[in-house]
Amino acid sequence: MSGAPRYAAAMPLTDDDLALYERARGASANAYAPYSRFPVGAALLTDGGRVFTGANVENASFGLTCCAERTAIFTAVSAGHSDLAAIAVHAEAESAPPCGACRQVMAEFAPQLRVIWRRDGQLVASSLGDLLPDGFHL
Repeated sequence: MSGAPRYAAAMPLTDDDLALYERARGASANAYAPYSRFPVGAALLTDGGRVFTGANVENASFGLTCCAERTAIFTAVSAGHSDLAAIAVHAEAESAPPCGACRQVMAEFAPQLRVIWRRDGQLVASSLGDLLPDGFHL
């Protein structure tokens, strides 16, 4: 087994991906990140065309922090939308993929979700299946 990182397979980016990413960039302005100083924004597209945004919300007890992706998903689901098509994640970093907890929440609602994020300074799109190949399912 080599020490090279395993990267998710990239998919071609669409104009819709770029527009969704810009919504995520805008959402990052609403982050509450006084501890990490690492604002993150997410924009979630439903199959019906609705977009829900979220930002990370930190807490002094770090385990209570909620990532931008989960904030967007929980907002959509709370509004009655669990038909998730794509999510874009923005942070001012060379690479900012969704964390493992967010990937697992995504898999709960949309195992075929399209994920748009920055890898090595470049915007990429990949399937959730590539990012979470063996997610937990009941």
